[in-house]
Amino acid sequence: MKSNKSTARWLAWPAPEALTRVGVPRGRLVLDGLLLAAISGGIAVSAFRSGAFPGWYGALVPPGLVLAAALIAAYHRATFANRLADSLGLLAAVAGLGLAAHVAGADVAATLLWIVVSVTAMERLPLLVALVTVLVLSGGFVDADETGVLGAGVTTAAVLLTGYSLRLDGEARSAGFRLLAQERAAREAEAASAALAERARIAREIHDVLAHSLSAQMVHLEAARLQIEAGAERETILERVVAARSMAREGLAETRQALSALRGDMVPVEDYLLELAREDRAEVKVIGARRHLPAEASQAVRRVAQEALTNVRKHAPGARTRLLLTYEKGEVALEIRDSGAPLAPDRPGATPGAVGVSGAAQAAGLGASGSGYGLLGMRERAELLGGTLDAGPEGSGFAVRLRVPA
Repeated sequence: MKSNKSTARWLAWPAPEALTRVGVPRGRLVLDGLLLAAISGGIAVSAFRSGAFPGWYGALVPPGLVLAAALIAAYHRATFANRLADSLGLLAAVAGLGLAAHVAGADVAATLLWIVVSVTAMERLPLLVALVTVLVLSGGFVDADETGVLGAGVTTAAVLLTGYSLRLDGEARSAGFRLLAQERAAREAEAASAALAERARIAREIHDVLAHSLSAQMVHLEAARLQIEAGAERETILERVVAARSMAREGLAETRQALSALRGDMVPVEDYLLELAREDRAEVKVIGARRHLPAEASQAVRRVAQEALTNVRKHAPGARTRLLLTYEKGEVALEIRDSGAPLAPDRPGATPGAVGVSGAAQAAGLGASGSGYGLLGMRERAELLGGTLDAGPEGSGFAVRLRVPA
């Protein structure tokens, strides 16, 4: 497997981003242009000074340079399309111009053309093909260099180093583009995930507020219909209608509160608890430095407090209730505890042990209460946030404890 990867690396083309000038600083582009102009000027000057093109033959030099530039430009397009045969053919044509200059006696011009071919081969061709190309042209370096093998070896080493450096530079730019694309994809995925999470939160709010509230109203209205058909007394029917109206009023208020929460302009949770407890004359205490809570944590605190107080009104009317909100490091805790329903003094056969009935009744109503949310649903909400919710009889009363990260 490792051998296959190594072979593929030697035969692989540079990445498309490495074969373009996208992302190259403007200063670098200017320097590259000046370098190409200097090389072109060097080829032209050396060709004229060599005496290989006397008289009218000197008119062949400019068209030859233009042809070489056109071939190199076509070679760039061919390598970008990964057309190996076309790329090698175009490089061979440029090398052929160098060979013609060498045969005519313009050895410096020929060497410069072969250097351009070798560097561009190392920069843009598959590595193995590029090395073979440079190896073939090294024979021309030996033949054209007056110092022989030593000078040709230096030229070949310089060509390899320059071409490979340009190749590494292009691959580094390509890696930067890939990382940027991956980061962009990660951000898009994160945004999509956040949108899905927000949709799920809105769905839970709509379900909590509307679904249960409307179903409770339907139960009362259906009971009223059946009582009307059965000829029940007016007071009995009116009691059901009033209960349905109360459910509708509570549902409307809770819908407004949920919309405020979704808009992010809901009142601080401490103020909400004080307002909620005022109706039941419950005691509210806050411990710790107050701080802004995330929307999900704030909603969990509000819903659990609302559900717990509803259970107290249903199962332990008249009980003393205490709400304790504690800001801790990295989380918030809420405890709602009631003292249990007070004994009626004129109830025959009342015993001290009867006060525990309220706790059992609340435990029985844990999954669904008149408000429609159910502490069981609140426990699921807390667990989704990475928190906990415990509820059960405690002494003569009942206690609910919520703890969520915040």
